[in-house]
Formats: sequence, C-alpha cells, structure tokens
Amino acid sequence: MRTWKPLIALGALALVLAGCSNEAGPTPKGSVGQAQTPYALSVKLNALTADICFRDPAGSTPRGCGKYVTELGSTPGVVREQAGTKHPDLVAEANALDKGIGAYRDNHCDTVPAPGGVCTTALTTISDSVRSIKQLVDTQLPTG
Repeated sequence: MRTWKPLIALGALALVLAGCSNEAGPTPKGSVGQAQTPYALSVKLNALTADICFRDPAGSTPRGCGKYVTELGSTPGVVREQAGTKHPDLVAEANALDKGIGAYRDNHCDTVPAPGGVCTTALTTISDSVRSIKQLVDTQLPTG
C-alpha cells in the first residue's frame, strides 16, 4: 500500500501539469505587429524616421542602432507586399533596405563602438532606403 501513494501523487501531479499546458489559450496566428495596410506602413515609417540612426547615420554609434535595425527587419517584406506589381520602384528600394540590413547584421555592427567603416556605410544605406521608401509610400500608396 505504501508504494501506491507516491505513484498516485505522481500521477495526479502529471495530470495537473498537463492541464496547464493549454491554460493560456491558443497562440496568435498571423503577423502580429507588422504593418498590414499602406496607412500602417506610413505610420511605422514616420516613427522610424524620428530615430537618430536614421537622421544621422554617419554620426551614430553602430552598436547603438541595433534596436533600430531590428525594428526595420520586417519592413522590406511589408513594402514588397504593399507594392505588389504596380510599384516596382518600391520593390527596388525594399531590396536596397534589405541589403543594408544584411550588411549591418553580417558585419556584427551591433558590437561596433565607433562610427566609421562598413557599419556606417550600412547605416547610411538603410537611412537612404527608408527615406526613399517613405517618399514613395507617401506619394504612391493610398493611405486614407
């Protein structure tokens, strides 16, 4: 009889823990936080253009721009999606932005403590691309 009590307690604990696995409900589906409309993309771009890494890429410390670059990570894909086939110039700018983000990440710029070199070039490419994308979104995509 003494062996059954620990086994029953262990079984009860396993059932309780198994029941907790779905307690938080279903996981969200779709792309949470990504701009899904031209208006949302425009708002996102407005916010990103306020960042010092956008406004002064040559004077920014590359490692201080990691969050900014991360926030831009989904932007090229969203821009391509919004551009469709009607706005190939937006697709070209999204590709340039992707290239700048890739250069920043590939060169581990999030660890570089001083402006200069390939990291400043990457930040400048990113800034120029964001500026061009913002101008094109504001003039080509209906945001209202």
